[in-house]
Amino acid sequence: MHAFYEAVVVLHLIAAMTWLGGMFFLVLVVVPWLRRGDRVTAARLLQETGTRFRSVGWACFVTLLATGVMLLDFRGVDLSHFGEAWWRAGPFGSAVLWKLGVFVAILAVSAWHDFSVGPRATRAVQADPKSPEAERLRVLASRLGRLNVVLGLVIVGLAVILVRGWPV
Repeated sequence: MHAFYEAVVVLHLIAAMTWLGGMFFLVLVVVPWLRRGDRVTAARLLQETGTRFRSVGWACFVTLLATGVMLLDFRGVDLSHFGEAWWRAGPFGSAVLWKLGVFVAILAVSAWHDFSVGPRATRAVQADPKSPEAERLRVLASRLGRLNVVLGLVIVGLAVILVRGWPV
């Protein structure tokens, strides 16, 4: 059973690293590089890159959710604990709730970016790269990507707290 637990931990970490590493790559490498070129070409390349990464990212989210549930189960946590005030108020329970809350925020920001703002920004830039709407949507998409990177780093901190405890 210990080997299965370790495999689940490794899978959880690989999914987290893949998603967060991909976000860092997009935000710190791809987007700044594309800003130096033609906006229409950049929008097309970013749309193609984003579409490919979107499937990877959402697969990571599904993996993180499934392995996260398994890891909680390994620690003896079940759904009934979420209804218990004593558990939610404890250090482990509160860290789990914070981590889940940030994860839900990441899912919401990702969905808004991937299925609404990103595609609209691409269409607006392709229609008229200098339009105020294209610029507004491009900036919003960029900010949502950066917000997700920050939220991802918060989750990493919360993951450490789950294992090591809250700092005193």
